[in-house]
Amino acid sequence: MNANPKRLIVYSRDELKQYEMEQKFAKYKNASALRFFIGDVRDVDRLKLAFRKVDYVVHAAALKQVPAAEYNPTECIRTNIMGAENVVRAAIECDVERVVALSTDKAANPINLYGATKLASDKVFVAANNLSGGEGTRFSIVRYGNVVGSRGSVIPFFQKLASQGVKEFPITDMEMTRFWITLSQSVNLVVQIFNSMTGGEIIVPKIPSMKITDLATTFVPDASFKEIGIRPGEKLHEIMISLDDARQTIEMEDYYVIKPTFVFWNKIGGSAYENGKPVVKGFQYSSDLNTEWLDGSGLMKMIKKSEVF
Repeated sequence: MNANPKRLIVYSRDELKQYEMEQKFAKYKNASALRFFIGDVRDVDRLKLAFRKVDYVVHAAALKQVPAAEYNPTECIRTNIMGAENVVRAAIECDVERVVALSTDKAANPINLYGATKLASDKVFVAANNLSGGEGTRFSIVRYGNVVGSRGSVIPFFQKLASQGVKEFPITDMEMTRFWITLSQSVNLVVQIFNSMTGGEIIVPKIPSMKITDLATTFVPDASFKEIGIRPGEKLHEIMISLDDARQTIEMEDYYVIKPTFVFWNKIGGSAYENGKPVVKGFQYSSDLNTEWLDGSGLMKMIKKSEVF
């Protein structure tokens, strides 16, 4: 993958964030390669204009807020599912080489609409390899957990409470656990997969888990907790590979690969993962059954590394 691209296109409907990005990256010598397109994944014609002579696409657009998705289901479906279909269509018609779509732990065994739409989106991108043919666009997926420092993350919320001197933290459930990954780790994973992807696979990185109570005491060691109950559509523990998906999963050194069940995988797939081994029977990759756990110092290291630039 070219690390010094001729063009790097940011396609989104948020003109303010595009302006802020343009100002932030203006100091870099290759900033002239940046292009900013206002558009929406719901608009396939605009996508086709943006994808002209583009080699690689990272699809990150989604409506992600669980309560908002429950209250506005059709809007979530239009962006997360129909938008995914539009990206596939535009990529194939514009002869894009490779597309990596970003998924979420909520797509595995979903219990809320957001997770259900992301599961459907994952299915769209996997099946797209049937449409593109043997020499056409390749589509793969990266699925990971909560990003440290991202919008909507509980970490900034707890940091704010700690800065205000709050001692009693609201906790949905005392046993709740979550997966955590830094933004730089997620970016590096996408770049890595662009270089090795076959098409149709779902990549799940090996990342640590942490109890939400331990996360809170990282900021306020003597914190107490008020249990407020799990919100509608929220899980106690997150799953990234279900028991059923495990039958199609192989383990690599740093990540797992959920293989597609389509025939095309037998024709074009697998060579990049020939050193992988099947996971054990009954395997499930969930945040409560993880073998890697974060403590307070580990979390603080992740927070410090959460900025890419």
